[in-house]
Amino acid sequence: MGIRLLLLAGAGALAFVLLRGRGPRSSAFARVMLFLLLVGFVVAVISPELLTAAANAVGVGRGTDLLVYALTVAVLYLAITTYLKLRDVRDQVTVLARRIALDEAARAGEGPNGQTADGSES
Repeated sequence: MGIRLLLLAGAGALAFVLLRGRGPRSSAFARVMLFLLLVGFVVAVISPELLTAAANAVGVGRGTDLLVYALTVAVLYLAITTYLKLRDVRDQVTVLARRIALDEAARAGEGPNGQTADGSES
């Protein structure tokens, strides 16, 4: 019974973090999927027989195997979405760096009082 209490306390902490949210930009789909995994985890801790019955219903031999499959899919989903977000951020940084370089190059060509290198007004 001790391990079940520890696991349920961990699930409660995860639920708190999940419900606290990450602001308006957090994906509703990701939050719903994490919530469903959390509910499945709690059910599996409280009544492991239900997980085994669900596994048998979908053609998997043991509930533990079903849980491993579900967690594998969840980890792959998180890895792919994290990669895509990082790629988007990298592209945004590249665009910003180019813009800053062009702005600095344009300012470097101006002298005091807004004059360009050939002495004309900009």
